[in-house]
Amino acid sequence: RKRMETSYKGKELEQTILGIDIGSTKICAVIANCKDGIPHIIGTGFHKSQGLKKGTITNIEQASRAIKEAVNDARRVAGTNNNKAIISISGAYTKSTDNSGVVNIPNNEIGIKEINRAIQTALYNATIPNEYEVIHILPYNFKLDDQDFIDDPMGMTGSRLEVSVRIITAQKSSLGNLKKAIKSAGIEIQNIVLASYASSIAVLSEDEKNLGVACIDMGGSTCELMIHVGNSLRYNDFLGVGSNHITNDLAMALHTPQSIAEQVKIQYGGLLKTKEDSENLIEIPSIGGDDNSKHQVSLSVVHNVVYARVEETLMILEKSLEKSNLKEQLGSGVVLTGGMVQLEGLRELASALFSAPVRIAKPVEIDGLFTDLKGPECSTAIGLILYASGKYTNYEIDSEKRIRYRNEKLEDDTAQFHRNIHLMNPLQDKTATNINPVNSIPKSAADIKQDLSGITEIKKITPRSNNVFVQIWQKLTQMF
Repeated sequence: RKRMETSYKGKELEQTILGIDIGSTKICAVIANCKDGIPHIIGTGFHKSQGLKKGTITNIEQASRAIKEAVNDARRVAGTNNNKAIISISGAYTKSTDNSGVVNIPNNEIGIKEINRAIQTALYNATIPNEYEVIHILPYNFKLDDQDFIDDPMGMTGSRLEVSVRIITAQKSSLGNLKKAIKSAGIEIQNIVLASYASSIAVLSEDEKNLGVACIDMGGSTCELMIHVGNSLRYNDFLGVGSNHITNDLAMALHTPQSIAEQVKIQYGGLLKTKEDSENLIEIPSIGGDDNSKHQVSLSVVHNVVYARVEETLMILEKSLEKSNLKEQLGSGVVLTGGMVQLEGLRELASALFSAPVRIAKPVEIDGLFTDLKGPECSTAIGLILYASGKYTNYEIDSEKRIRYRNEKLEDDTAQFHRNIHLMNPLQDKTATNINPVNSIPKSAADIKQDLSGITEIKKITPRSNNVFVQIWQKLTQMF
């Protein structure tokens, strides 16, 4: 067995990742090759969102069609037919809570199974409504014996490990509708990631996370807020308002069709008012009139409408920051991303209202990044690709109930067998904190193949058939 296990060493690990950002304005599908944790984008597809309202599914058939079109476009560009995807989920579906768990360490050595056990205990101690399903369990503080604020307990020695976690849950009914729309598009869900979490992965630097930072993704119909302190997710919130509301306000105030209001917003919708605005007029079509019916409006009116909506949105977000009780820990201030941040003057207004430094962010550069993916409106989609390639928090349990740890690599046998440590069900056994959740190393070639097949999107690696040790081993396992 030892000989066969080591035969996996030295292999180049490569996977193909499909990320689908289901936004309130657009569906964005991105395909990337990931070799040894480094993604390279090879395909992208966009489609206007349909069957969604403020981040939630309102028509499964329409949403499924839009998702399928976006994915097919990305597949054509990439030349692949990948049908397993990482999906974003809007904060509109979610509720979050904090909790903690404590476990004893019999052998005094902290490993991944002890960390996993502590996180599960925190989940067991939490009160999760029956109508909600856990999608993320994110630790933000470890305490080992009497030592608090442990960044990473792995490899340390102690007898008592305590962990505080942020548990993010999604409404089962809404989540079920999202899964149906994805399945109807012919896509298998590999993982589900909170949209604001994905966006933060794409735009935040390590220094910003360590010093404390709020990341706000301002989209078409939603604003998703996420706070990182000490490289740990500490708080998240959702606001069902976005740049489409500015368009609606302009359409009503200017008495013009929404398509024209959108053009006016893009061309003239800045927040920095000038003296010329009150003098300059634009001519726009009237709503409800004949084809040639037009009227003139002052740019000052356009500015006032845009400013009022943006100011209201930012003030609500500022209240959310206050509600988190973490505002004093935001040493790096606030990072804004998403399509709405392209409004001129937004950074200055946000900085004044938040009383904090504000940065406008685009997604981090990735090899092969397409031009149409470089804008702030694509932060969530890029974040999904980065998440799938290993750029998440130090430890977490994902939507598939697997424990993940930052920069985990499948470079040796132990990493291969420890990647998928399944979350046990504490409800079945109240002494679950004493159960070892790590599966023992498989004892046959069939077991090893089965274990490897569960690894997310990793190319299958099979032992060479001409290896005499492998052939002897397979015959022995068949006999016994």
